[in-house]
Amino acid sequence: MIRLLAAVFFLVTLHSAADAHELRPGFLEIRETGAEAYDIRFKVPARGDMRLGLHVRLPAECAETAPTHSERSGAALVEHSAVRCPGGLADREVSIDGLSGTFTDVVVRVESEDGAVQSARLTPDSPSFTVEAAPTWVETARTYFLLGVEHILLGVDHLLFVLALLLLVRDVWMLVKVITAFTVAHSITLALAALGWAQIPQAPVEAVIALSIMFVAAEVVRQTGPESDLTRRMPWLVAFAFGLLHGLGFGGALKEIGLPQSDVPLALLTFNLGVEAGQLLFVFTVVGASALVRRALSLDRAWLRTAVGYGIGSLAAVWFVQRVALFL
Repeated sequence: MIRLLAAVFFLVTLHSAADAHELRPGFLEIRETGAEAYDIRFKVPARGDMRLGLHVRLPAECAETAPTHSERSGAALVEHSAVRCPGGLADREVSIDGLSGTFTDVVVRVESEDGAVQSARLTPDSPSFTVEAAPTWVETARTYFLLGVEHILLGVDHLLFVLALLLLVRDVWMLVKVITAFTVAHSITLALAALGWAQIPQAPVEAVIALSIMFVAAEVVRQTGPESDLTRRMPWLVAFAFGLLHGLGFGGALKEIGLPQSDVPLALLTFNLGVEAGQLLFVFTVVGASALVRRALSLDRAWLRTAVGYGIGSLAAVWFVQRVALFL
């Protein structure tokens, strides 16, 4: 049974290896520049010369007033255009064609001429929204909070790092210190990276994040021995040090999405709260599942911890090689 559980764990995580740290939604910005006039900026996820087949659908009455031009921006293609919409866009529907056939989201930001901002998050199940005549900050907070939750729950590498930390922790008080240290650290570098104050190329950051997972996984394996070192005695210090690194990954992803310039503090705060909510959900799930398994089955806990540690470390090694190959 132990071998079966370990094999299932490894196969599931291996299946997710290619998508370990992917949060690359599209970003649509609509800015009102005058009576019935709008600038459109649409950032479409792309891989090489291939872009996703996503296209903005405005009301039929809207017409271009300037040719659309495109430019590369990291792993995306940014399209700029200008349109005129008789009667304006208030209370009218805007949608993304092709979204329902993907696994991608699109974050939308609409700024009226008086500075009011509306944010929305379009998904394959809900690819359209209605432009509000008088938007409020609530939708911006909700949008970026959900993005934060989604980012941590879909970021398999971050989750495996947290899981490895949990395997190093022996009591509840230490668990609180570990989670707090990780939270404080990545909150700092998340803000620095998202605001552009920490200009570090994302590809090397992702590679070093994989290396950090390998390090903690190795400590999990060593934990079954008699050694007593800093990692075992103060795992919160390891969590803080590597949390700074993981925050750069979070911030780079948020910068790729785009921040609403009039609501930067709100977007940063709610995105970070979403990350914490998703992280705590994962921690509680792991702790609860572990307690249920211990009650239901008689397991060799040291053997299982070692097996999971080897699985996490092996997968992180694969990620490290893949990510280094991207920038060499």
